[in-house]
Amino acid sequence: MSSTKNAAVVNFAEQKYSVEIREIPIPELGEEDVLLEVENVGVCGSDLHQWTSDHSWPVNYPVVLGHEFGGKIAAVGSKVSGWKTGDRVVSETAAVIDKLNPMSKIGLYNLDPTRKGFGYGVNGAMTRFVKVPARCLHHVPETLSFEEACLTEPCCVAYNAVAGNSSIKPGDRVVVIGPGTIGILCAAVAKLCGAEVAIIGLEVDKGRLEIAKKYGCDTIIGDAENWARKRDGMGADLVIDAAGVSETLKIAMQLVRPNGQITKVGWGPQPCNYSLDPIIQKNVRLQGSFSHNWPIWERVIALLASGALDVKPIIGGVWPITEWREAFEKMHHGQVVKSVLKPV
Repeated sequence: MSSTKNAAVVNFAEQKYSVEIREIPIPELGEEDVLLEVENVGVCGSDLHQWTSDHSWPVNYPVVLGHEFGGKIAAVGSKVSGWKTGDRVVSETAAVIDKLNPMSKIGLYNLDPTRKGFGYGVNGAMTRFVKVPARCLHHVPETLSFEEACLTEPCCVAYNAVAGNSSIKPGDRVVVIGPGTIGILCAAVAKLCGAEVAIIGLEVDKGRLEIAKKYGCDTIIGDAENWARKRDGMGADLVIDAAGVSETLKIAMQLVRPNGQITKVGWGPQPCNYSLDPIIQKNVRLQGSFSHNWPIWERVIALLASGALDVKPIIGGVWPITEWREAFEKMHHGQVVKSVLKPV
């Protein structure tokens, strides 16, 4: 460990823009933890929502932001086995779970209601050193850069939403609403599954939609009705709602075909104020998708390492942690899809 300094991006209160750089102590390890020296950390939409204070989940203030991260092990707890200093790893987000919870017992610890994640429940990784339970770790191959590996987490969100929680077959027509990180990655995974994919955005999303084209997607600004109904007039087999507003579920209900599926992965805390009757009338399955678990991480790392899933097109730049504000603002204003930070 070459330094005792641990500058961190801290969300210190619920009020809007209550984020600043603070010096924090290097964490003390429990016997089943590792100390991870962070190489890169991705900025998530949820980090932005906590910065602008329009989030809908409880936050344990003050807290270090950041849950998309990878790095090298700097130290290991006394009961940790299978890991050593210098190992290249990424970490899952479920920092605190109840191993006795019924969901945890069947491997779905991501759905444990008491789960606490990095960056809101416990200190995250927008800092140089972060404490991580060893159970959260996955090996990163030497061939995969940390700039890419730190985005394993959003790739896992997308993989779970599309390949895990959606019924999708080669040749299906899929509409993705929202060209943010998760939306574009959902589109990329749907393409890997053999689907025809369109991604919808607004006029302000033009730049991000251009990046979506690199994944072989059709891109649409505004109304996607014609694309959804093009094949047989019925609508899309699957609509993935990856936008952060409640209104987009109404659009999804319009675009989905009878007996199709809507998978909702984007959070929208506002009330709907419209009828959900089309879900009944069309016999549509409405599926939520949250987070991910161990086997999904292993599968996604393999896809990233092989090049089958490429995150390089969505990375809009790498900023030192001290310039976190610029990285946040670039994402917030849609100038880049994904900002990546590097501790200094």
